[in-house]
Amino acid sequence: MPPVADTLLKRLAWDDLDIAHLRRFVETARDEDLAGLGLRKKPRATGDRSTASLATAPRQGTADLVARESLTTCGLPLIPLILSVYGGNATAQLRVKDGRALKKGDVLATLNGDPRTLLAAERVILNFVQRLSGIATQTRRYADALGEGRTRLLDTRKTTPGWRMLEKYAVACGGGWNHRLGLFDRVMLKDNHLALLGSTHDLATAVTRAKKTSPDLPVEVEVDRMDQIPPVLAAGADVILLDNFTPAQIKRAVALIGGRAFTEASGGITLKTLPRFAGLGLDFVSTGALVHQSVWVDIGLDWRA
Repeated sequence: MPPVADTLLKRLAWDDLDIAHLRRFVETARDEDLAGLGLRKKPRATGDRSTASLATAPRQGTADLVARESLTTCGLPLIPLILSVYGGNATAQLRVKDGRALKKGDVLATLNGDPRTLLAAERVILNFVQRLSGIATQTRRYADALGEGRTRLLDTRKTTPGWRMLEKYAVACGGGWNHRLGLFDRVMLKDNHLALLGSTHDLATAVTRAKKTSPDLPVEVEVDRMDQIPPVLAAGADVILLDNFTPAQIKRAVALIGGRAFTEASGGITLKTLPRFAGLGLDFVSTGALVHQSVWVDIGLDWRA
């Protein structure tokens, strides 16, 4: 079994993502736009009817993907994949890498090829890149607010269905770290498990059982009171999640745990309050706001004359 720290500290990279799955995802987005995918009654005519109504388009066109505001980039490797799904009659030259901080007016990518392909693919390209760059930008704000100390910023499983790995990849591009990717890669006993079990004693027993049945996984336990810590610590919990603890309570809890388990704080953490959690000795701070409170950034496609 690898050291627990190795299983807790992970950042999804582009090469970790399943390209075949992403291609199917992009095909779904294309078919929503061109063929009404998701409707019970399909349209009689499909395709880009707007571009088809124009006079014959030139054989080649060039357009830049331009930042309309300061942002952190994410999702750029999707652009060549999207263009290939739309027929491959256009190419993309990526000007920057994912995770790069850009200013208003900076160019993310240059697209060249059949204008009909570029016009048809424009909205799907922007939807992916604006959304993912919005998460990366939001994460960068939070990471900067937390600072450069020992405490790492984690995401959660509060992600959009179907977008899980892309959104967690965007968090990584923004300087955050990935908590468990799903129910499969960590044992995490939370308040609802405690409600089901009925007592802290039973929760400690569950930790002992989990350590035996899933020796390849870290075991994390959520607590919301100080008296819950000693039993689960004695049972061998690898991570203790301090749920909705105040900074003063966290200081006491970290001292009580004394390095015998990793510590994580979560619950009610905002961009404004996050700096208060730095310097408390925590290993991790986690928040779903990196994803579910992010806002799409403004990126435009500008045609060259």
